[in-house]
Amino acid sequence: MSYGYSHDLVEANKAADRRLVGVALGRFCIKQGISVSEVADYFKVSRMTIYNWFRGVTLPSRDNEDAIRGFLIRSTKHRS
Repeated sequence: MSYGYSHDLVEANKAADRRLVGVALGRFCIKQGISVSEVADYFKVSRMTIYNWFRGVTLPSRDNEDAIRGFLIRSTKHRS
């Protein structure tokens, strides 16, 4: 677990539906220690939006969903 993430957020992410792209993004970022601020800046949304995606509370827009999928694909290739 990254020190940048609260225990509550990590547990909420683990309990959320892993099929949701925002939850998948959360799992990746938590595992890699990528901060919420970095993710928010990258996708040009608020930190609260990122927390909600990570918890599966809200869904990204179609454009953001596509961008997240691309980000995860690129990031996974670079880290393997």
